[in-house]
Amino acid sequence: MQGLYVHIPFCVSKCFYCDFYSVSDKLELMDKYLGALLSEADNYRGMDFTTLYLGGGTPSILGAERLEKMIIGLRRRFGFNYLQEATIEVNPESAGVDLLATAFAMGIRRISIGAQSLNEAELKKSGRAHNRQQVMEAMDAALSSGFRNISADIIVGLPGQTVQSLGDTITILIAAGVNHISAYCLSVEDGTAFYRCPPPDLPDEDEQAGLFQCIAGVLRKHGFVHYEISNFARPGSECLHNLNYWRGGEYLGLGPAAASHINGKRFSNAASLDLYLADPSSAVEQEERLEGTRKAGEEAMLRLRLIQEGLDMEEMTGKYGLTAVGKLEARLHELVERRMLSRDGHIFHLRPECVLTSNSVFVDVIV
Repeated sequence: MQGLYVHIPFCVSKCFYCDFYSVSDKLELMDKYLGALLSEADNYRGMDFTTLYLGGGTPSILGAERLEKMIIGLRRRFGFNYLQEATIEVNPESAGVDLLATAFAMGIRRISIGAQSLNEAELKKSGRAHNRQQVMEAMDAALSSGFRNISADIIVGLPGQTVQSLGDTITILIAAGVNHISAYCLSVEDGTAFYRCPPPDLPDEDEQAGLFQCIAGVLRKHGFVHYEISNFARPGSECLHNLNYWRGGEYLGLGPAAASHINGKRFSNAASLDLYLADPSSAVEQEERLEGTRKAGEEAMLRLRLIQEGLDMEEMTGKYGLTAVGKLEARLHELVERRMLSRDGHIFHLRPECVLTSNSVFVDVIV
């Protein structure tokens, strides 16, 4: 499987917690950006992809006409004959019927709605540009446009968030037709508004863990499977594009700050719209080749994110050889002894109590 990620770096405004690369003061450059994006795509003309993911930023801010132009341009450059999944991220304030109907007509069948919360106070305190009603209108517009594979992003640990408010958000979204939930625990990152001025009512780590366990329980009761650290889905509704990442697959990223992994080489573009527009053909800023022990360690770390699937060491040995995985397997056994991983034959899993502290496990996996 090989995935194509397309980054749309524009947003109406910058959310108070966001540290992803996006701009909110250069919306007039969207047309120029599409030209630059397709110019970068020319560098990889002829590649075939099984998944397509339009992320951001806010892809829905493009509007129907630009979205159609972009997808037609991508189709002229790449092969999508074996496409298994195409996703577009949308924010509720820009997810109108025209945009969604166009997306569906262009072959996109999966939508990810940036809801984050359905509590008005939590949305306002977080700097979101939408309200609860707009989330529900976006859901209705998606369904009326033909979408049945609908995901929603939720943030756990927003200012003032409670078990009741978070539970209500999840329950309402499920009733509205969502079959996939991405639940991300809030972290206050350098450079964000929350970092400069932390809200006094942010849940602490213990409270955040309690909130996460609460929604995990609600989702299980509604038939959702916790298939990755931050992701829950009804069986058959898992995100194939992201599964490819977590299984160590190959992917191409287009746009500023986009990352790629092709033929054992990992590279990423500079996080600068201005530099990208000036010369998209030389956007790559960082590049490295992953081989042997290090490549095996990084893939092991990613596969351990898959809660149900886990890490199959027989598969890893067949892929990388005994020499590359020998030290890795020794580290995995140490983590089993420390009760951070569990082992079932040749398959290793994160222990349930370590899901929210998994970074400490991963550090030891890739040493």
